[in-house]
Amino acid sequence: MIGRLNHVAIAVPDLEAAANQYRAALGAVVGPAVAQPDHGVTVIFVELPNTKIEFLHPLGAESPINNFLDKNPAGGIHHICYEVDDIQAARDSLTASGARVLGDGTPKIGAHGKPVLFLHPKDFQGCLIELEQV
Repeated sequence: MIGRLNHVAIAVPDLEAAANQYRAALGAVVGPAVAQPDHGVTVIFVELPNTKIEFLHPLGAESPINNFLDKNPAGGIHHICYEVDDIQAARDSLTASGARVLGDGTPKIGAHGKPVLFLHPKDFQGCLIELEQV
């Protein structure tokens, strides 16, 4: 069902500092900051030859990233994203096997303009999983 690793998301307390560190220290290709109001985050993608790193920063007081950063003030890995061919078929297969989809189960449009869903971390060894339809 799952395809390639699309990205690893890191919640950061300072978006520009994280982007500058990856750019200067690692020589990474770092994209622009993009607000994602439907998800309550601002994101920056770091392009790698085989995948991406996504920096997440809270956008607004209701951002889910605020809670994460309250518990992890220095930031940290927030989720990993896998690609799927058919997000609704993946959702149906996962829920039939007992996995929980966060929210109401309806895919939302993610940062790449494609449908995404999130799976409950308690069902996947403590790791929040994002699925993105490709």
